[in-house]
Amino acid sequence: MNLVNLSDSKPKKTIIIRKANQRGHANHGWLDSYHTFSFANYYDPDYMGFRSLRVINEDRIQGGKGFATHSHRDMEIISYVLEGALEHKDTMGNVTIIRPGEVQRMSAGTGVSHSEYNYSATEIAHFLQIWVIPERTGLPPGYEQKFYDDSEKQNRLCLIASPDGSNNSVTVHQDVWIYASKIDAGRSLFYNMRQDRHLWLQVLGGKINLEDNSLAAGDGAAISEGESIELTGIEAAEILIFDLN
Repeated sequence: MNLVNLSDSKPKKTIIIRKANQRGHANHGWLDSYHTFSFANYYDPDYMGFRSLRVINEDRIQGGKGFATHSHRDMEIISYVLEGALEHKDTMGNVTIIRPGEVQRMSAGTGVSHSEYNYSATEIAHFLQIWVIPERTGLPPGYEQKFYDDSEKQNRLCLIASPDGSNNSVTVHQDVWIYASKIDAGRSLFYNMRQDRHLWLQVLGGKINLEDNSLAAGDGAAISEGESIELTGIEAAEILIFDLN
């Protein structure tokens, strides 16, 4: 665990860096998956999740392959596609295709079964599967899918998930706010942290600078107790920010 303390002022900002090569890894042939937090056969007691954020899996699925029908309960599941497309079917009656720019939120609640397959027979589907622990158990299952144009993310923070569905975000049943951004090389973004909040930053592509820490694709960082963070594109980059209680 790489611990960095910054600033002598109060509150003191704490940043914990999680490098891409520190993640768990499972290659099943048809599925190549990296686990930021403990998942399936990968277990790290220091990384069981972060606040209510339980899973960030970076998955690549071979053409024509995918996850056969399986079930979930009491979890908010978000899919964020980077390349290719996913075909989704569930017991709520949803049959959809998820492409880059689209965000899918499925609330498993009291129970839902679904399948996720690569929509292409030849191209790889590359996406993030994110799990958030809901504010309470026993919620009714639910589904949303929304598209966000690159112009909404370019050098700005685009809210893609929130507890109240504000700004056209998908609604998650937890006090978590998720932002997506694409940052050009040489451009900077600032994020003001609310009191008693915590951030998880995940780099999806490219390279950024976070308070003198260089982060590349697959890297993550936990940020607590600060007033704001500054992110600068070292090269064109795509990121997600999770704002958690």
